[in-house]
Amino acid sequence: MPAPTTSGPVSGAPSLGAPDTPRATVPAAPDAPDAPDTSAWGARHAHDPTAVVDDDGTYWLFSTDASAEGPVRGGVQVRRSTDLVTWEFHGWALPGVPGPAAAWSGATGLWAPEVVRADDEWRMYYSASSFGSRRSAIGLATAPHPRGPWADWGVVVASEHVPAPEGLEHPNAIDANVVTEAEGSQWLVYGSFFAGIHALRLDPETGFVADEPAPGTLHDAPGTLLARRPRSVDGAIEGAFVLPRPGGGWAMLVSYGSLFSTYHLRVAVADSVTGPYLDRTGHDLRDLESPPDEVGTAVLAGHRFPGGPGLLAPGHASVLTEPGRQLLVHHVREAEDPTQHRVEVRRLVWTHDGWPLVAPQPWAGPDRENDDAARWPASVDVLDGTWELLHLADRPDDVQDARSGRLDVAPGSARALGQGRFTWTTATGTPISAVVFPSWDAVRGRPAPSVVAIGSDGRVVAGTRTDAPGPGTIDA
Repeated sequence: MPAPTTSGPVSGAPSLGAPDTPRATVPAAPDAPDAPDTSAWGARHAHDPTAVVDDDGTYWLFSTDASAEGPVRGGVQVRRSTDLVTWEFHGWALPGVPGPAAAWSGATGLWAPEVVRADDEWRMYYSASSFGSRRSAIGLATAPHPRGPWADWGVVVASEHVPAPEGLEHPNAIDANVVTEAEGSQWLVYGSFFAGIHALRLDPETGFVADEPAPGTLHDAPGTLLARRPRSVDGAIEGAFVLPRPGGGWAMLVSYGSLFSTYHLRVAVADSVTGPYLDRTGHDLRDLESPPDEVGTAVLAGHRFPGGPGLLAPGHASVLTEPGRQLLVHHVREAEDPTQHRVEVRRLVWTHDGWPLVAPQPWAGPDRENDDAARWPASVDVLDGTWELLHLADRPDDVQDARSGRLDVAPGSARALGQGRFTWTTATGTPISAVVFPSWDAVRGRPAPSVVAIGSDGRVVAGTRTDAPGPGTIDA
């Protein structure tokens, strides 16, 4: 791995050039002496998750070093699964916080890993920091397989609190997301609270930063500003994930609010990886002038379906793309005990006009899900029924109870576009783009169609039909 000619963005930061040899090479350590009892963890304690699939079809989940049961060792938690429903705890990728990242940040655990494939190796970008600190680092480790062994290569980008005029805060170096364009160029999207979300160009060969920040542009350095929130809401934005839109352009999923209570997921779209990212009503995600709760289109929030558990603060999502489907991987807390968190997986779908929306029901596994969009509802008749609906814009920072009702479809306005895509207008004339698809009703334990719909006013509705269960709903 040749070293790029790159210097650090922060005075005194660790060397950010790629070393000629890894700092350390270690196997995963499921039986380390200081490890807690993980035998019953499964999906529990997974926070800020990302999932990949190996050549044998096994799924590997990487997540923050966190546990509701007290202190946990550092090194990035690893889980594996064959169906994305049942998870087996595999151990830790690293034996602790690697030396360069630990020396800079003082971190005792690693956060928000991003794992991507680069030809014949896997790259893991991990975050080293502590709550409320801007003295943070994103490091890079590599492995021949998701199970390891992982070799640490040191720090990719570092940050600290730099006193500066209003609007010139330094971005916080955590929450990495690697974005690859069609021609092969790469970006590191990162940041949390403080100065918002930024993008840095990466060298695809080394995985390290390609360009040195321009002097005198602290508000955009290192990288380009993509999104931020005002100090009136603590700048509460983090966990960005950028993915290509069907037909061109990009969408950014990002979490708003407090990860313990008000966390929820919003989206905006752009023509370029570096923005500007605009929500459904045209707000720029860098907008500090509009009311902060009006910027960004809410697509997943806390909720409860009748008879089911309350889900609190879903967020910090990544997207797993496989042939024929895309799945949103995120963490969620239990409304009855917010200290408990776990990983959940949901289908991500796209409207005919390129907006990503999230299934209201959790992914139920390949035996219960149908990825063949050609068999998704193709008649507007499927819209005429009784649904349990979530109006995500109403209270995205709370646990919303689903309400039984009918979709607001003006008579004669619905149009079927194929592969589950629909359009209609509401009784008040608002244009709607929607996707209806087969799903598994987790409360009732049966198949049922689900709907996700977005209006030109930026309001998203998601729900599951309750009066048409059974396999026949697939072809409704």
